[in-house]
Amino acid sequence: MKVKTLIFLTLLFSGSITFAQQKGIVSGVVVDASLNNETMPAVSVAVQGTKLGANTDIDGKFKLELNPGTHILVFSYVGYQTLRDTVTVKAGNNINLNVAMASDAQMLDDVVIVGEVRKDTESALLRKQMNSAVITQSIGSQEMSRKGISNAAVAITKVTGIAKQEGTTGVFVRGLGDRYNNTLLNGLPLPSNEPTSKNISLDLFGTDVIQSIGISKTYTAEDYGDVGGATVNILSKEHVGNPTLSVEIGGGLNTNAFRSDFKRADNWKRFGFYNIKPPTTLQQYTFGSKWSPNTVDKPFNYDFSIQGGKSFQIGQEGRLNVFATVSHKNNYQFREGSEKVMGSRVDIVNADYFNIEKNVYETNTTGMFNLDYRVNSKNRLRWNSIFINGSSSAVNDYDVAPLDEPIQFTRQTLTQQNQLFLNQLLGEHQLKERLSLDWGASYGIVNADMPDRITSTLSTSNSGGFEFNNSQVNNQNRYFQYINEKEVAGRFAFNYKLFENEAGEYDGKLSVGYTGRYKKRDFEATQINARIQQSGIAADPNNLDAFLNADNFTTATGTGPTFRFETARVLSLVPQTYDANLNIHGGFALFEHSPNKKLTYTLGLRADKVLQKMTWDVNILQPIVDFDQADIDKIFILPEATLKYALSENQNLRVAASKSYTLPQFLEKAPFQYEDVTSLTFGNGALKPADNYNLDIKWEQFPSSDELFSAGIFGKYIKDPISQTLITSAASNLFSFLNAGDYAYVFGAEVEMRKNIAGGFSGGMNVTYMYSRQELDPEKVAEETDYTMSVNFNGDHDRLQGASPLLVNADLTYKLNTGKIRPTVAVVGNYFYDRIFSLGAFGRGNIVEKGYPTLNFISNTAINERWEVGLKINNLLNNEVRMEQENTDQSVEVYNYRRGLDFSLGIKYKIF
Repeated sequence: MKVKTLIFLTLLFSGSITFAQQKGIVSGVVVDASLNNETMPAVSVAVQGTKLGANTDIDGKFKLELNPGTHILVFSYVGYQTLRDTVTVKAGNNINLNVAMASDAQMLDDVVIVGEVRKDTESALLRKQMNSAVITQSIGSQEMSRKGISNAAVAITKVTGIAKQEGTTGVFVRGLGDRYNNTLLNGLPLPSNEPTSKNISLDLFGTDVIQSIGISKTYTAEDYGDVGGATVNILSKEHVGNPTLSVEIGGGLNTNAFRSDFKRADNWKRFGFYNIKPPTTLQQYTFGSKWSPNTVDKPFNYDFSIQGGKSFQIGQEGRLNVFATVSHKNNYQFREGSEKVMGSRVDIVNADYFNIEKNVYETNTTGMFNLDYRVNSKNRLRWNSIFINGSSSAVNDYDVAPLDEPIQFTRQTLTQQNQLFLNQLLGEHQLKERLSLDWGASYGIVNADMPDRITSTLSTSNSGGFEFNNSQVNNQNRYFQYINEKEVAGRFAFNYKLFENEAGEYDGKLSVGYTGRYKKRDFEATQINARIQQSGIAADPNNLDAFLNADNFTTATGTGPTFRFETARVLSLVPQTYDANLNIHGGFALFEHSPNKKLTYTLGLRADKVLQKMTWDVNILQPIVDFDQADIDKIFILPEATLKYALSENQNLRVAASKSYTLPQFLEKAPFQYEDVTSLTFGNGALKPADNYNLDIKWEQFPSSDELFSAGIFGKYIKDPISQTLITSAASNLFSFLNAGDYAYVFGAEVEMRKNIAGGFSGGMNVTYMYSRQELDPEKVAEETDYTMSVNFNGDHDRLQGASPLLVNADLTYKLNTGKIRPTVAVVGNYFYDRIFSLGAFGRGNIVEKGYPTLNFISNTAINERWEVGLKINNLLNNEVRMEQENTDQSVEVYNYRRGLDFSLGIKYKIF
């Protein structure tokens, strides 16, 4: 019996071997022809006329065992052209295929037209994230549209570990603010549009000019070295495929601003283009606008845009893609609340701004034009020009009870205009089979103006009305500030492939390159004070011009009934100025290697030569340092290393370590005093750069092409961190910038999830938890500023400014892809826990922004192929924005207001 069983098993095994040997194997890789030949997972590979088939894995690979003969393989993927390939299989032979797929002619969710695919879809960006050798995250225009995101500033706050702090235009990345971050456009630096910020205000970049935004919270040698938090790289939108032309219009309102007495500055411009110059003489009254504002009845917001593109075939191989867009939008906001300037105890209130009303009108006008010329398969040139005009006109009213003084009324009419004009030329060239060159150059001009800021301070009179307050020379003033900044930047990198394997592919790459930037800023400011020469002159807040006019102006002290003009330089219109220059030349080498299919690592080294020089002419009597002492002349050596290990076909484990640096910004070093209604700020010429040491460990899994699970931990150590701090002064709220201690550190954990749910639902969530600590050393501050500045911290350490211990972002979306009416509905929310707005000193506690949740509703409905209707309701919860000062005895509320709900409705029509 055993012998018969053995014979039977032997025959069966032999037959199986014989049968298996009669088959052949067909395997290969499917790539996306329009996305740099990136591999495509989940592609269906079927044998025509049979039930045989397979799907490509996460690396785009497939494998089939087929009987000898001729077979037709069918490659299909939603939104892509179906391909058929005929193969002849021989027994025991292996056939290897490389298949490149192109998108379908019909525009579906992820696709535009034949041969070219959108690079802004969530699936495409997740695929790029999965295959990248370094840790990176991206958010594309598809996801921004789904979440109702209107600009780049809001977009990046949906990324783990990133938050926006109240009252600032920048963002905080893992607790590190504006000075620690870096913003690029197509890999080249973006000049800042604001004197108070290193980075350009990201809310100037609407989604109509954005293809995607890449956020790298780890440093690699090919990046610019002046970064400690994150590098934000905005990729400008490009045209692909068939000609397109669309028009969009919209309108809306803010529930707070929709009122009958909304105040608007007299010099208000509907489209936000101002050309206001300061007076050329103090001998005449030459202002072109009134001191007092006008009112508007129940203002509406509106927006419109037009965009289109077309492709042209040039010769046998050439293709030129042209894209242009123009858009304009406005926004009315009204905020009502209160602020306090507290002392060291709850019973000491230096100033109580018990009633504040802020009427704000904002505009954004954007134009972009770009050309993408694919000369042939080996050469590509791109030109990109972008113009942005962002403006704000605000009328801010403050009822204030100063310490031991009568109640006062202060109004500040604040006009701001920021313009950016940037031109870029970029190229990609395959010089040889193994050698390629990427390069880019840019020239940018920024004009950041605050023309004619008007400030008036009145006191209550015995009759219960108001009179002009003449206790200070600057109680009635007009301020003119202009910044002109020019920046030239360039980069190039030679990439050489190494280590050819048996399949004819290369497992390694060496990149060697250069980056450089030259920045020049010219700053000037003039403040003209209308000094009231008599007491008790009645004043109407809504008609100050009844007194402040040409008839009552006199240049002779003591003559006439009235006032005379002075400036911060007494009787001279010579402006206060500072001029700054920054030169950075950097060279780098980056080695990338995949010794096997699971492991990829990089080793990089960068050297940056930094020279920052500054001169100034200001009215501060004793500048902290002289010009030479304020210079920064230093070489930074920056090593980095990353490792990626594929735990499975759809799981990665990543590690990254690096060193970078943070430069003080021009404003932080220039000893020029900025005056706000509630505080004063001036620079510190002795401020020095900070060194940053970074470590990240991250696990990520990609269950499908548009799903993600990830978790990671991170840590940063900062030597000589830079902080904004309250300093010793006769003024109650005077701040400067200091290397406040020897070091600071932050560490934390991040978790992210994107998941498809049944029935057209999908959702996502990311959570960040952080712990931060900054050492504080007043003696260090005194020594480094030659004892010209002093500060008395409340302790020897504290948390980092802006570092919230907990950040949460979440969204839930329903989408219907079929039918004539295809709605997409999303609810998007976020939450942050309490975070420090400013560090306390002199017994005054930290000012802490209290955490709160926000919730937005977004709906977008496609009707047939040409119409889209969108509805957004932002800030549904309308939570109170609050700040508290944490004094030793108890916390005191020092700031509060509500933003109101924002409703908007838009209609888009695709002409073709």
